[in-house]
Amino acid sequence: LLAYARARCNDAQEAEDLLQDALIKLWGYQKEREYRPPDLPLAFSVMRYLALDRGRRKGRREKRDQKIIQFQSGEDHWLDPTLEDAEEAKLLRKEVEALPDKLREALTLKIWGGLTFAEIGSVLKISHNTAASRYRYALEQLQQKLNYLKTIKNG
Repeated sequence: LLAYARARCNDAQEAEDLLQDALIKLWGYQKEREYRPPDLPLAFSVMRYLALDRGRRKGRREKRDQKIIQFQSGEDHWLDPTLEDAEEAKLLRKEVEALPDKLREALTLKIWGGLTFAEIGSVLKISHNTAASRYRYALEQLQQKLNYLKTIKNG
């Protein structure tokens, strides 16, 4: 099983994680299988589907991270307190205030609070995945609004 996992993964650590996840999943089947050892085809099938699922999640995460990197590579006037009176900083602050409360909270805790998504989740009583999603949605909404305003401004 480990050799199969290594063939499906990029590195040994990821393969070991995949194998561990597969064993946990197989353990969950024990009651319905009357506590017999799992069939080898079932074990490989579970491993295969978990590997495919990991690949999909990894692909989505990389796309999402790339969008965030593209947004953050722009001019981040709103992060620079010395530009408090700059027109863009005021505009951005206005747009941040216009965000829905849930998104604004996650964004401000992440950017200005410097918290991790796990810490944000703890503060807001939500999962870290929900905190990350809210942060991402806030960035996407700000990016869309600012791109629209730049288009209008530049004619």
